[in-house]
Amino acid sequence: MRTLSDVETVGVVGAGTMGNGIAQVAATAGYDVVMRDIEAGFVEDGLDSVADSLSRLDQKDALPAEPATIEERITGTTDLDALADADLVIEAAVEDVDIKRDIFADLDDIADDDVVLATNTSTLSITTIAAATDRPAQVVGLHFMNPVPIMDGVEVVVGEHTTEETTAFAHAVAEAFGKETWESDDKPGFVTNRVLMPWINEGIRAYDEGVADREDLDKGMRLGTNVPMGPLELADHIGLDICLDASRTLHEKLGDGYKPAYLLERKVEAGTLGKKTGEGFYDYDG
Repeated sequence: MRTLSDVETVGVVGAGTMGNGIAQVAATAGYDVVMRDIEAGFVEDGLDSVADSLSRLDQKDALPAEPATIEERITGTTDLDALADADLVIEAAVEDVDIKRDIFADLDDIADDDVVLATNTSTLSITTIAAATDRPAQVVGLHFMNPVPIMDGVEVVVGEHTTEETTAFAHAVAEAFGKETWESDDKPGFVTNRVLMPWINEGIRAYDEGVADREDLDKGMRLGTNVPMGPLELADHIGLDICLDASRTLHEKLGDGYKPAYLLERKVEAGTLGKKTGEGFYDYDG
């Protein structure tokens, strides 16, 4: 298996919010990145998002190099075979276990035998995804937090067959990207979403039941528990559709204590998904 010192090129599957964020932090850390998505438009949007993010960070003097230098390290593509020379591949596709298993089966054929395949899943089983490959010992969860360039943490998730060597490699990679790590067993929701999604859903229920208006509910949680965002604001930043998908997965695996809030389901059905659509529990300009 390759070690951290062997890693020069990082492959990223998915150019959406999480994928382009992972590509950005890898490139910022000095790695060459190949970022792949299924449509050229998705790739271009991902590259544009990286450029915008780097520009904002540059204005705060928060980059180790010029934005253009970092951008030049990222190559966009729609060809999965372009990841054949990657020394590490991180999948950040849609949160659907069948789609992820198909991607991992393809990556297993494309990538060299000693390459670790990581998934950014926030709730799905690492073991189930790894079973689509002939290298389950080299499959691991690398769950980045959103927004990836800003958040300091990465959750390393250990599947049934993930080796200690692969786990140590995953921690080392995340740390090389400038992140701090914690480790979770392959249980539904891992550490973060198992605790976070019930908190968000209960906040939504409290708001729906008129316990407080949205501003006071979020303010009360910020000041009362010393978190940077209340549940409604955080749900908007994550994406209400993503919160709903995660909640449904946890509900299926862990029971009614994880049932999605009615208002969360209604807003997703209405297409008001939070900050990315300009409207969620709050309205967003631009």
